[in-house]
Amino acid sequence: MAGRDVLCLFDVDGTLTAARQKVTPDMAEFLQNLRKKVKVGVVGGSDFEKIKEQLGDDVVEKFDYVFAENGLVAYKDGKFLCKQSIHAHLGEDLLQDIINYCLAYIAKLKLPKKRGTFVEFRNGMLNVSPIGRNCTQEERIEFYELDKKEHFRDDFVAELRKAFDGKGLTFSIGGQISFDVFPNGWDKTYCLGILEKEAFSQIYFFGDKTMPGGNDYEIYTDPRTIGHCVTSPEDTRRICTELFLQ
Repeated sequence: MAGRDVLCLFDVDGTLTAARQKVTPDMAEFLQNLRKKVKVGVVGGSDFEKIKEQLGDDVVEKFDYVFAENGLVAYKDGKFLCKQSIHAHLGEDLLQDIINYCLAYIAKLKLPKKRGTFVEFRNGMLNVSPIGRNCTQEERIEFYELDKKEHFRDDFVAELRKAFDGKGLTFSIGGQISFDVFPNGWDKTYCLGILEKEAFSQIYFFGDKTMPGGNDYEIYTDPRTIGHCVTSPEDTRRICTELFLQ
């Protein structure tokens, strides 16, 4: 099923690129070929600058839609569309309570390594990383493999859910080293509200963190999308070829 009233919406890390890596030339070319058949967009939890690092400085020209921070910062047809602010929504007091809790928790956590930027303040969310976002690629992989066994992020999120119960917050694990904190409803389905005005006949979503608690889960299971769980950029390419390019 292809057509300009069909949108393919992609997660970034693990779906179009390896985690925090640049898109390969082959994948970039594939996406431009796909654009000849359907509209193509990306929705990432990362901020706009990180999406540009991975998909290119000309990302807003290469995609019909770019939704950074789950759609809290949105671009359409190469132009800025709209922006939402977590600070304005939650207020300084609650934000500081969350940040202070996270820093105190991380201070007590014993890990093989700790680096810097444990809490990154983004426009639409807080990104919390027990190891710190300044870690190297090798340190990132080491933490990720250990986290799969020790469940540092799962335990951290469970404690936050208890501590901030009733505050209207979502805690979502994504990528390899961090999790996001944002108001309820500000997950990746936020971008679907923007897209409702666009009158697409079908919206396909492709993502790798589609299990409950993963940051693709809500949009993957949303009735407004046709969700596809992928295991790698190569898997994404294979499924899209079968659906749209044969």
